[in-house]
Amino acid sequence: MLAVFEKGERIRHIGHLDIQRSVQRGLRRSGLPVAYSQGFSPHILITFASALSTGACGKREIMDVTMAEDVSPEEFLSRMNKAMPPEMQLKEARCVDNRHPSLMSSLSAAVYELMIRDAETGKKLTDAIPAMMERESITAMRKTKTKFAACDIKPLILELSGEENHIRATLVLNEKESCKPQMLLEALKAQAGIEDDVRMLVTREKLLGRNQEGALVPLETL
Repeated sequence: MLAVFEKGERIRHIGHLDIQRSVQRGLRRSGLPVAYSQGFSPHILITFASALSTGACGKREIMDVTMAEDVSPEEFLSRMNKAMPPEMQLKEARCVDNRHPSLMSSLSAAVYELMIRDAETGKKLTDAIPAMMERESITAMRKTKTKFAACDIKPLILELSGEENHIRATLVLNEKESCKPQMLLEALKAQAGIEDDVRMLVTREKLLGRNQEGALVPLETL
């Protein structure tokens, strides 16, 4: 069962592992016939398209729950939403079979909204967008397991626009590479000449995959 759920602002500081545990508890409370792994310590068979960073909200996060018996999308939604907290309600569900590609292998990009808390700072950042996107390369620091390394994120920025203190970005996100909102913010700060810390609220609005024609579409429709 492919399901779209929300991670609301009130629980944005909950990490991905706690989100997983919350969903697993909800599935158990719901009484739905979910499938379990084999072995010494069985667990519910569930995968998520992409871990959402701690502190970020998610409007259309996606998970895939393997069912042991057939259940209609309507029943799945009804029983899960009764078992889940208000800040993590499910929005949609549809049945998929075992041949459906894994969510992460189908993921190509994500759409983010960055709401800058300070309006004046937000205006400086949005004003810096055209000049930054005209550059041949945009350098940002990527954190590896052992250090920070410089990288060019311009190929990873598919769309970028801003108005007042709101920035909207479509960024590459797949198994091999990604551009995180914080990396984009640091590049914009450098372009705008801002050295102080910038407070922002990050909302991942949707996850995208590519259809047979190569166009970006909502991941849950593939």
